[in-house]
Amino acid sequence: MKITDIKTFLMAAGVSQEQGSSSWSRRNWCFVKVYTDEGIVGIGEGSGWPRVVQTALEDLRTIVVGEDPMNIERIWQKMLVTTMGNGMTGTPGSGAMNAIDMALWDIKGKALNTPVWNLLGGKMRDRIRAYGHAGTPEKALHLVDKYGLKALKTGGVHRTADNVEALRKAVGDDVDLMVDAHGPPWHSTKDAIIVGKSLEQFNLLFYEDPVPPDNVEALRRVQDNVDIPIAAGERHSHIWGVRRLIEEEIVDVIQPDTGRIGGISQMMKLSAMAEAHFISVAPHSGSLGPIAEYAAIHILAAIPNALILERLHDDVPARYDVVPEIPTVDGFIEVPDAPGLGVDIDEDVVAANPSEGNTSTPGEEGDGNYEPGTWNEHVYVQTRYSRQANLRGGG
Repeated sequence: MKITDIKTFLMAAGVSQEQGSSSWSRRNWCFVKVYTDEGIVGIGEGSGWPRVVQTALEDLRTIVVGEDPMNIERIWQKMLVTTMGNGMTGTPGSGAMNAIDMALWDIKGKALNTPVWNLLGGKMRDRIRAYGHAGTPEKALHLVDKYGLKALKTGGVHRTADNVEALRKAVGDDVDLMVDAHGPPWHSTKDAIIVGKSLEQFNLLFYEDPVPPDNVEALRRVQDNVDIPIAAGERHSHIWGVRRLIEEEIVDVIQPDTGRIGGISQMMKLSAMAEAHFISVAPHSGSLGPIAEYAAIHILAAIPNALILERLHDDVPARYDVVPEIPTVDGFIEVPDAPGLGVDIDEDVVAANPSEGNTSTPGEEGDGNYEPGTWNEHVYVQTRYSRQANLRGGG
C-alpha cells in the first residue's frame, strides 16, 4: 500500500466560550485526509494554530506521498527530520505531524479491520469518564442533570475560591471539581501559590496551569507549596516538550493536547513515560475538534493511567453536524468499536463553515481577569491588586 495524496479541510468552529466565561477566541478545526492506492482513506486532525497547521500539512504532503502508511513510526521520524531545519518544531509543525500520524493509525485500523485501541494494546476499559466546563452554579447543575457528569472544571483568576465554593454548594461533595487558572493574564508564582492554598479546602481533582508554561521552575514551586494535584502540559508538543514535567514529577496529571502533541504515536510514548512516574493522563480538548476527541477516546481506552477526558458539552452545533456525536451518558463516553478511529467528516458541513480568521484578543473588559483599568495593557502575567477581596479563601 502507498500514500497517494493528502488533502486538508479547514473549518470555522465558532467562538469559544469555555467555562461560561466571555468569548475569548475564534476557533478553527483543521482536518486532514490521507489517501492510498488501495482506496483506504485515513482521517486526522491538527491543532495548535489550525490555519498555520494547514500550510504545514501542504508542505509535508511531498514528504509522505509514496510512503507505505503502515510504517507509522518511520514516517513520523521522517517528518521530524524534514522539519527540524526550520528550528524547534513548535505546536504548528507538531500539529501538522499530529494530523498525519492520526490518519495513519486510522488507515492501519481500517486495513486490519480493527479499532485503533486494539492496535494500541487492547482495551483497558469500555467507557471513558468525562468532565465538563462550568463557570456558574446554574451551568454546573445543567451539566450534572443533562449528562450525569461527576466532574466539572471552572476557570478564571478572579475570586477563584469564592467561585469554587459556590459550585461545591450547588453540586455537593460527590462531584469532583477542578480549577484551570490559565491566563490571560497568568498569576505570578506567589499569587498562584496563595490561590492554590485557598483552594485546598475543596479537595480538587487538580489545579491546572497555575503559572505560565514557560516557567517550569515556577510550576515546581507551586507543586511544592500547594496540597492539590497539579496538572499541566496542554501547550507543549512532543515527548520532549513534557519530559521535565514528567521526569522531575512536577505534575501529578499530564494534559497533552491530542491535536498538537505530535499524534497518537507520541501520546502513547508520553503515557508510558507518565506511567513510570505514577502520573495520570487527562488529555486537553478545550478547543479541539471532534476527530482529535475520537483519537483521545481510543488512547484513554488503551492506557492504564487514564484519568478523565475534557469535553465541551453543549458545544457549537457544527460539531455535531460535521461528525456523529458520541453522547455522554451518566458521565461516561462509550468507546467505539468500528475499524480505525470509527469516524469521518461531512465535507459539505466543512465547506459550509469557511474559516474567517484565527486570532482575537482574549477576554473582554470587565470580565474580571485583568485588574480594573488594565485590560487594554494585555499583559502576559499580572500581580493581583485588592488582594484581601480577590485572593481570599472561600468558606
